[in-house]
Amino acid sequence: MLLPRLIPCLDVDAGRVVKGIRFQGLRDAGDPVERAAAYAAQGADELVVLDVSATPEGRGHALQTVRAVRRVLPLPLTVGGGVRTPADAEALLEAGADKVAVNTAAVTRPGLLEELAARFGRQCTVLALDAARRDDGDGWEVVVRSGRDRTGIDAVDWAREAAGRGAGEILLTSWDRDGTGSGYDTELLAAIRAAVAVPIVASGGA
Repeated sequence: MLLPRLIPCLDVDAGRVVKGIRFQGLRDAGDPVERAAAYAAQGADELVVLDVSATPEGRGHALQTVRAVRRVLPLPLTVGGGVRTPADAEALLEAGADKVAVNTAAVTRPGLLEELAARFGRQCTVLALDAARRDDGDGWEVVVRSGRDRTGIDAVDWAREAAGRGAGEILLTSWDRDGTGSGYDTELLAAIRAAVAVPIVASGGA
């Protein structure tokens, strides 16, 4: 069993770290290279960098950001955003990522998880699962395209399927808690934990 890890997550848009509330109202929060170096110095165990505008804009991840962060970061690095194919993932790994996270593309084509796991290994394949509580309060549904679209897909069912298809880790973000500072959605975390055996990174609300 892994010990608890502290893993800062940098949302990046146009080469700058951004922060918002429920993925909206993004404001500038600094340079990703400076933030990565600062978090490493403060004792982070790993780092996640997500290009939050790559998928909505229909482009790949900004590789120059990954390369720049890698140069100053002596920690494991997970990168996501704009990953649609194994070739996209390979480009991120060659730029310095240790693991690759996928969300929208995996929801659209779940077989992508199997392809990534077969080519790069489960330990390299991360499901970025953004979940929002349903309007009726009964469970959570998957949201994609940086929170823009609700899918109606049950988040717990999707986590279980994704783990079965090769996701070796889940980056679980509560859309409802994101940027609010109100604490993690521990009920969501417990529900996903009961469904899968792979490591889970809790995100949203810290």
